[in-house]
Amino acid sequence: MNILSGMARVLKEALPLLIQGMLTTVQITIVSLAIAVFIGLFTCLAGMSSVRPLALLAKGYIGLIRGTPLLVQTFFVYFGIPQLIQSFGLDFRLSAYSAGVVALCLNAGAYIAEIFRGGIQAVDPGQMEAARSLGLSKGRAMLKVILPQALRISIPSLVNQTIITLKDTSIISVISLADIVYQAKIYIGRTMESFATWTVVGIFYLIFVSILTFISNHIERKMDYGKKS
Repeated sequence: MNILSGMARVLKEALPLLIQGMLTTVQITIVSLAIAVFIGLFTCLAGMSSVRPLALLAKGYIGLIRGTPLLVQTFFVYFGIPQLIQSFGLDFRLSAYSAGVVALCLNAGAYIAEIFRGGIQAVDPGQMEAARSLGLSKGRAMLKVILPQALRISIPSLVNQTIITLKDTSIISVISLADIVYQAKIYIGRTMESFATWTVVGIFYLIFVSILTFISNHIERKMDYGKKS
């Protein structure tokens, strides 16, 4: 009965705060991924470029992001970069929201770059040869022929990355970003209702992740139907 009363209390008192926090979580996920897609595409093409310095820079970025935890990246963006800029005598600060977006989009961008690379490599090499034989330059063939097919192949993986980024927002709460985890911590600090509060937070995440998983599975089924036809 204590557990049920605790759940009822959380739903009555903390639900507006948790909904507000979840809206912030979804918003920062959407903004970060929208930027990360462009970062990932540019990094992917740079990494596959014949310009060696550009390719090395892209591969170094991917290796750096994949080799360090998101928590460290978040602290570096929020505390490290402002301190570095301030050491040159400039007054520079980042809000928790801005730092969270930067950290998430840089993190997701590296993984999305690898997703796009896998999608491009999955396209039949004959497609490029056919496009070149029709008089298209390598760049236009990539843009007009290869990338549309690679994007279609990459969609399920991009949805999975969306799920990962949504859950990664919980890490950004360490810099006081007012997401659902941060709001939950504030409420627990006042009431000590840990079990009930984290249960409700878990349900919120489960609902959104289930929706995204359903979308991903639906897309994969549609793609399978397309292959069979």
